[in-house]
Amino acid sequence: MSAPAHLVKFPTTLLIGSLLSVSVGAALYMATAQAIESDAQARFRGMARAAQYAIDARTKSYTNVLRGMAGLFHANPAASADDFRHYVEQLDTPRNFPGIEAMNYARAVGPSELAAIDADVRRRLRQYGMPGPEKKLEPVPGRDSYTVIIYMEPAIPESLDKLGLDLEANSYIRRTAAKSRDENSIAASGLRVNILPGSGPSQNILAMRLPVYRSGVPINTVDQRRAAYVGSVGIGFGVNKMVSGALEGFPDEVRLVLTDLDAVPPGPGGDRPSAVLYDSQVASGIRAPGGRAEDDVLRADLLIAYNQRQWRADFSIAKAALYTRFDFFYPWLAALAGALSTALLYALFQTLASSRRSALRMAEDMTRELRASQAKLQATNEKLRQLAAHAEQIKEGERKRIAREIHDELAQNLLALKIEAEILANRTRDRHGRLHERASATVRQIDVTIRSVRQIINDLRPNVLDLGLNAAVDWQVADFARRTGIECELVEDETEHHVDDQCATALFRILQESLNNVARHARASRVRIDLHQHGDALTMTIRDNGVGMQPGSRNRNGSFGLVGIEERINILGGSFSISSGPDTGTTIVVTIPVGAHLGGMSDLPSRDDDLVLPAIA
Repeated sequence: MSAPAHLVKFPTTLLIGSLLSVSVGAALYMATAQAIESDAQARFRGMARAAQYAIDARTKSYTNVLRGMAGLFHANPAASADDFRHYVEQLDTPRNFPGIEAMNYARAVGPSELAAIDADVRRRLRQYGMPGPEKKLEPVPGRDSYTVIIYMEPAIPESLDKLGLDLEANSYIRRTAAKSRDENSIAASGLRVNILPGSGPSQNILAMRLPVYRSGVPINTVDQRRAAYVGSVGIGFGVNKMVSGALEGFPDEVRLVLTDLDAVPPGPGGDRPSAVLYDSQVASGIRAPGGRAEDDVLRADLLIAYNQRQWRADFSIAKAALYTRFDFFYPWLAALAGALSTALLYALFQTLASSRRSALRMAEDMTRELRASQAKLQATNEKLRQLAAHAEQIKEGERKRIAREIHDELAQNLLALKIEAEILANRTRDRHGRLHERASATVRQIDVTIRSVRQIINDLRPNVLDLGLNAAVDWQVADFARRTGIECELVEDETEHHVDDQCATALFRILQESLNNVARHARASRVRIDLHQHGDALTMTIRDNGVGMQPGSRNRNGSFGLVGIEERINILGGSFSISSGPDTGTTIVVTIPVGAHLGGMSDLPSRDDDLVLPAIA
């Protein structure tokens, strides 16, 4: 006797539904895990590139310091040790260039000058309470040129020990220095030393040298450069100090290995050192746990140009270090949701196909689920609005951070360059008229660059926002009138509008975007801005007498100005309206409830000069 057909069909249907649910859940698990891993890889790659840019910027700043030193001795080849010390003190390297360990000047002399140089070096070492070199500087048969270190800063025993050192005694350094002199280029040979204070056994000290030529003579050819050559300046910097700041923002588990890709010359003992310049595990003494599979590690290999040499920065980190706790569970949640959703849909299909009564019951269930979905959709829309507000805050914060980075890094470099140029201009004022004129022109060009940097910082986030909404609106209106020549009228309450930074920034950006639209499209000759508060509502109105908006231009593809204004208003819970006509121009009215945004002066930033470039005379 056979079983009923519906009893035989039920296990088969259950098996098919189970297999389908498991397949969908597995697919969603893999897709979600891959998306999380891709996001982690992108974030890690971005952090690695930021570190690459930081290392590159620091090596370039050291190069600028080296060029400034060369300018000092180019302008005055007879500069004394005190002149050199005063120059180094003005640089304030511990604060502005913390990676620089030592700075020196080596003079090119002939055999007949060695005795005088040796006597002067010994005299100055005695002044510092140090014994003179064991060997005197004496001519070497077959050599007619010597490059001797005569000035060294800082004046500490570990540095002063190199006073009187003949750089050309080392054949490799002699060849590198000769090539640098003939090509008028920076010599970065890759030679490592470990002789400076605080370097330690795991610290590599790299040196850069730049030739110095006599002023007022041509250096266009190799023979001319050799004839004008008077010596070279050099700096030694610690790789650990240079790289340590570049890893800020990384998790502690990250590992950076910096490798010199060019041939590394033998060290003082004749042994060829490792090509590895820096290993964060060795420098920090923290070892990453071993035994990880290659699939569990993220890697990024980037190249860094160091003068004529090339380095490779190898970043690596365990994937788990970049995952949040939620990231570990999210794929399983996606798999569970996919499996359950598939099972429900499959059950729904079977239920609808079974009978009309079951279909009616399912319709009732679907109605209840629809209501729940509507509630979830409303909640989702609220979350999206919160996310948009958070994204806007991040955007403004990033603008502020970038402006501060430009101020802290670029402004300091411009200041150092201007100091060097002014020193050169002052030293050449009476004796080198043409050089003084070129140096003065350089100072003026640096001033122009400083003004450009100030304008960039203002474009990112004007400092006037820190002074309050009224001051920011007044500044924006005045700046717009100055830039465009369009007559502007500002009408506002006599009282100060105290709102929080988010609200003030949003209103400022809305005004900025509206005025930019007037300048680009309205062909207006007059703009009026009204800013008034009525109760708990703050209203800003922008009117122009231009040609008005063309039909359909508001929803044109690629036009996001008005969309951005509406989004900012929605984030703050306000209202936005726009009216336009060919004879009446365009009017934009923005109203924001300020009851939740009001704040005292204590809400303003505590630093008024965060984004102000240093005053440069």
